[in-house]
Amino acid sequence: MKRRYLKLTIFMITSFFMACANMDNTDEAVETSTVYAATGLGLSISTDGGTSFTNKTTAQGLASDTVKSVYVSGSTIYAGTDLGLSISTDGGASFTNKTTFDGLGSDWVQAIYVSGTTIYAGTDSGLSISTDSGVSFVNKTTADGLGSDNISGLFVSGSTIYAGTDSGLSISTDGGANFTNKTTLDGLGSDTIMGLFVSGTTIYVATRLGLSISTDGGTNFTNKTTLDGLGNDIVYSVFVLNSTIYAGTRNGLSISTDGGTSFTNITAGLANVNILCIFVTSSTIYAGNPGALNLSTDGGASFTSKTTADGLGHDFVRQLFIQ
Repeated sequence: MKRRYLKLTIFMITSFFMACANMDNTDEAVETSTVYAATGLGLSISTDGGTSFTNKTTAQGLASDTVKSVYVSGSTIYAGTDLGLSISTDGGASFTNKTTFDGLGSDWVQAIYVSGTTIYAGTDSGLSISTDSGVSFVNKTTADGLGSDNISGLFVSGSTIYAGTDSGLSISTDGGANFTNKTTLDGLGSDTIMGLFVSGTTIYVATRLGLSISTDGGTNFTNKTTLDGLGNDIVYSVFVLNSTIYAGTRNGLSISTDGGTSFTNITAGLANVNILCIFVTSSTIYAGNPGALNLSTDGGASFTSKTTADGLGHDFVRQLFIQ
């Protein structure tokens, strides 16, 4: 019951996956045009910056139309579903599916990160790691130091793995052999982690009670809340581009240009104020929520909404990746 409750908090409206995660994991401003949106009824792909979408479903080989996470590396698409990890090497024309039979801790894949040939899949029963492009996985659990087996967010920077759980932020510097867990005792706003972003030695953690920031690699955290301008203390997602922080909250998109000292919150023009996932390029802010995929090309001053009318599989957008 606890596990299922967390899934709802992650991906529905009332709380947190990733993260939405989870989100391109670079702070370099590189403008691109292909948008991948994980929705409640398929993986929607746009090759024109979000103007129109083509939706991929079980008809193309997805394990399930309930897509909870997405990551793209080179020409390979990774889609996490509630029935496995689906991988496409042909732009989404077809998918092969990985499950517990291949070593995944669970078929419920709610966070993904890929680095080279290594795939990290966050499941509700552990962090599953493949070093052979998905042929096989080894699952990491609390026995290896994870705060919880329920992995809600992932980020990999160099040789360091950051895994967000419902019992803290777990960090490994040895490829996942061992983890050290960070909690409210280290300054996190809450032990329930919604999303992650890492830039250099600075870690940004979206929690259920604020946006927690560490500038010393996770030794200590400072927590930001509505007192600092956040729209709500429930923070679903975070993205950082250059020196600007974007936090998706339960009540709008909060933006900081001073390292998190203060935030300006935006609700106007959003289809829904629950911002589950964020991705930002040099010219466009993409904000996924339960009502649409919202795009802004003027820094958040105004937004346009993309919905099923534009080809999205569903208006509920759980996670984004822009290539």
